Amino acid sequence: MSTTTLDVPVLERLIAAAAAAPSVHNTQPWRFRYVPETRTVEILAATERGLRHLDPTGRALHLSVGCAVLNLRVAAAHHGHEPVTRLLPRPGRPDLLATVRLARPARGTSAPDLHDAVWRRHSSRFPFSDRPLPGHLLAELAEAARAEGALLRFPGPQETGHVLRLTWEAERRNTVDADRAAESRHWVRAAEPSAVGMREGVLGLQDFLDQVPMRDFGAHRHPAVLAARPYETRPQLALLSTAHDRRADWLRAGQALERVLLSATAHGARSSLLHQALEWPDLRAQLGSLGDERRGHAQMVIRLGYGPDGPASARRAVGEVMDVARGPL
Repeated sequence: MSTTTLDVPVLERLIAAAAAAPSVHNTQPWRFRYVPETRTVEILAATERGLRHLDPTGRALHLSVGCAVLNLRVAAAHHGHEPVTRLLPRPGRPDLLATVRLARPARGTSAPDLHDAVWRRHSSRFPFSDRPLPGHLLAELAEAARAEGALLRFPGPQETGHVLRLTWEAERRNTVDADRAAESRHWVRAAEPSAVGMREGVLGLQDFLDQVPMRDFGAHRHPAVLAARPYETRPQLALLSTAHDRRADWLRAGQALERVLLSATAHGARSSLLHQALEWPDLRAQLGSLGDERRGHAQMVIRLGYGPDGPASARRAVGEVMDVARGPL
């Protein structure tokens, strides 16, 4: 393979891996542009897919794109390329969030289980069992976050209760806020075939015991039609945070989040994201202040456990999210 060309099937596989990343409300707020002259994939924000009310700062959009960047890196290494990543490479192009140059052949491919997990990972918004995750797996997940410049810690029972209460409060606020409720409903696709948004089959169940606050994406659905079952009695939560809270930190947090999720998937664990409290500045600040010795900026609450896969959300086709640069920049 020459230094200026990349096989089309390989390029499409890399973009498909990036597009398999999780995103807030499955908005898939990204676009990819391949520059043949430099063998570089540009990852751009699709700001028209942003959530104006739930994510006014774009923090969750950046996390989503960060997840896509990590998937692209994993896939590139799997296919024998060294991924050279730059975040926010051009100050004059705020929509250009990252570039990944496919450099010389990688000295070693990424762990095969992580690449396989790219295609198997998806959120499971269903009850988990009470089987605890082993200590060695929790340590591995914490190291996965640390490798991407973030901190992952596992709150004890008292802190877990506090996180759940904050999440419940955020869910209550989101439900009674007309703009946020309407925005959530907009991304729930009931009948129309769509590759974006949340199909009703992936929304999961509500907790019959009101312990685990699962998001009601179709806010204001009548309680009588909300399917409910008891969830795990001792939820295993993980708090992902960063030392700073700039746009680059959001992108790093997204990469850390996806490496954690892929590692969990590789070990047979399931995950879902409890993002509600992060959507309200005062509640997010309380999440960040948990644990006096580890203050930071909360970026995500992850629910982990063993349970059903749950159905996967659809993804847009590669041709819908990628274009190839023509001529000099």
